[in-house]
Amino acid sequence: MRRADRLFQIVQFLRSRRLTTAQWLAERLQVSVRTIYRDIQDLSLSGVPIEGEAGVGYVLRHTMDLPPLMFERDEIEALVTGARMVKAWADPELMRAAESALAKIHSVLPAALKDELNRNRLFAPGGGHYPVHWITRFRQAIRERQKMWLTYRAENNELTERCIWPLGLFFWGQVWTLCTWCELRNDFRNFRVDRVVELQNTGTTFTPEPGQRLEDYLAEHAPPEAVAPVFRS
Repeated sequence: MRRADRLFQIVQFLRSRRLTTAQWLAERLQVSVRTIYRDIQDLSLSGVPIEGEAGVGYVLRHTMDLPPLMFERDEIEALVTGARMVKAWADPELMRAAESALAKIHSVLPAALKDELNRNRLFAPGGGHYPVHWITRFRQAIRERQKMWLTYRAENNELTERCIWPLGLFFWGQVWTLCTWCELRNDFRNFRVDRVVELQNTGTTFTPEPGQRLEDYLAEHAPPEAVAPVFRS
């Protein structure tokens, strides 16, 4: 994360909380407490109205001029519930991103709607020991088009090994599945993330041809409304 982005994140967290410790910020932003102390000092010197001290915590005493977001109550409930689901079932990086997104939203809401954000009564209990660490690696492999060597335990307890091209992740309420192009079968194959035994990076990338792309799989197996883009250009 760039330092400018980190400073912005600090301000958003301070806007959304009554009292924030340097330790809490350091854990969320994955930097040292000493780095947070320096960032707080630089923000204060630049005119951001931060009050507090090391070892106690910090508050942002005065509002900063940002335009209000005119969310409806149902929209706020949807955002909070979605963020809680991400925190419960996704990997730590997405969890921190969800927290950051909520902090940004909270910081620019009118006072009445901030109460709605805090009063949300929809929850998403966590998945216990679900192996979310695989999700981090699969997300990276999907972004970077990395071929992976997969060891997988099937439903009948049989172990198989194969080279896969990770294309997309799907969440089904209790489990994640990975859609891939499988070199062994020369076809699309789906794997339950919780049955992955071992994963290795092959050091090579892939370039899907027509018929091997995620879009091709979705066109054949998914209803249009399930895969419609979030925003249309």
